[in-house]
Amino acid sequence: MIGVGLTVPIACWRKGAARELLETEVLPPPATCYGALLSLVGEADRERHRGCRISMGMLSVPSYRPGQSTVLRTLWRIKDAKTPQGNKENARPDFQQLVVDARLIVWCDSSDEPEPASGLEQRVRRAMRDPSSVERFGGWSLGESTHLINDAWLFDEVAPAEPYRTFLLSERGDVTFPVWVDHVGSAGTRFATGCLEELATMPPRERLPQIPWADVSEPRAKRAKPKSAKK
Repeated sequence: MIGVGLTVPIACWRKGAARELLETEVLPPPATCYGALLSLVGEADRERHRGCRISMGMLSVPSYRPGQSTVLRTLWRIKDAKTPQGNKENARPDFQQLVVDARLIVWCDSSDEPEPASGLEQRVRRAMRDPSSVERFGGWSLGESTHLINDAWLFDEVAPAEPYRTFLLSERGDVTFPVWVDHVGSAGTRFATGCLEELATMPPRERLPQIPWADVSEPRAKRAKPKSAKK
């Protein structure tokens, strides 16, 4: 297991049900962290490392608390398919919550991947130690493309020096995060339920949410054709 420490100056990890006010989660979901690690290693196929375990924590030393701000921004909405995106009725102002100066740690374990030796954990370790070995493109963000990561450092089989609050699986948890997002509809979106716990050691591997490695797509039910009234 490895951890990647991150600082993100501004970010919004939008709650799934947020509409008029784009509220942010307290932590980035595992699905978001998985995408960020894929971007780090230059992997464009999100299917590549299904089966790995991903979780995230927020540093919680007494002298540090992330701030929060609310901004008014223009958002794109599809109200008229014939109008270009971001124009006329397809753009409108809305309020958005932002997390300011987030200091995070993303945990990654590839023990359950089909090929752990070439899993995401090993690729992240190699990318952090030898950045020149990675071919990638675009900015590195945690969420929206404008929410760029500022600093990154590696925790290789060690815990951070300060305590942190992290998301761990729990059957009676009170926090739900997506671990896989279906971008075409929502039938294939999967969630993990857990709780936020404060730790001073590495998290237990078996309590890290797993990125589903099986095909999570659910076929849409075929509508039964009405029977003809004719005899």
